[in-house]
Amino acid sequence: QVQLVESGGELVQPGGSLTLSCTASGFTFSNYIMSWYRQAPGKERELVASISTSGSSTNYADSVKGRFTISRDNAKNTVSLQMNSLKPEDTAVYFCKALYFLGGNEYWGQGTQVTVSS
Repeated sequence: QVQLVESGGELVQPGGSLTLSCTASGFTFSNYIMSWYRQAPGKERELVASISTSGSSTNYADSVKGRFTISRDNAKNTVSLQMNSLKPEDTAVYFCKALYFLGGNEYWGQGTQVTVSS
């Protein structure tokens, strides 16, 4: 069955770094645009970053540009989010999403908690 499993979330101090990983199974990973979303308490889920099927194209929310980097490894069915210079406002549950490149099928992971606090 389809699975997206996120990992790497934890408590980190402001200014610190963290890398989130999402491992996919049950579908042809290389045919899917991968994204990271986040949802803070009391707020709507928002797009953080996305990456094309080949990895050649990426885009980021303005709030994370220059601090976060999304990457993927199609051989390992993984997508990662490197987060640097973390701020308290980055605190949220981070979700991995897969979207079929022609549209239609969409899958979500269960989320991983990132807390930025001193």
